[in-house]
Amino acid sequence: MTEFHDVRFPISLAFGASGGPEFITQITQLSSGQEYRNAPHALPRRKYDAIAGVKSHEQLSEIMEFFVSRKGRLHSFRFFDPFDNRSCSIERTPSPLDQTLGQGDGETTKFQLVKDYDGLTRPITKPLENSVVIGVDGQSVSPPDVAIDYLTGVITFVSPPTPGVVLTAGFSFDTVVRFDTDFLDMTLEDFGAGQMRSLPMVELPYA
Repeated sequence: MTEFHDVRFPISLAFGASGGPEFITQITQLSSGQEYRNAPHALPRRKYDAIAGVKSHEQLSEIMEFFVSRKGRLHSFRFFDPFDNRSCSIERTPSPLDQTLGQGDGETTKFQLVKDYDGLTRPITKPLENSVVIGVDGQSVSPPDVAIDYLTGVITFVSPPTPGVVLTAGFSFDTVVRFDTDFLDMTLEDFGAGQMRSLPMVELPYA
């Protein structure tokens, strides 16, 4: 049975990762040269390779233990994306005004954390513990007035926000990924030094 393991890929190795978002675009080209393009998925799927972060025998052992515990591609886990990990630009500190979650209607109490990419909305399901800051019409609110689920990214107000108020949030977050291989190809080059050919990971956008 596949499960999400609420553990994070070693962050020291994540900083050596390469990769980013990938779209799938289906292109049909007519004899006239005109193209028809279609995107079957609304959101991109991020892909990474952490091979550059693995340099020592100790790191190889750490990766092997983590990989075996996830049973290769079977179980997903948290990954710190060095390029995209907060509600604002990576050089800033998240603030309650970073992202708009919606408006109060006097009835709804639950709102999903999201990040907007110039009109493309990404659900954020794995915010970091104690990183979420909430705003209601620009005023910060915090527990016990609001509860935060760090496994779903859903925030729940004790009382429904009044109609028309703007709900905003700032946060740091992890990306849910799984390994994209069932085989860990490693070599030991010298005492204390090792090498890995590839360590691919792929995002699960709706997990």
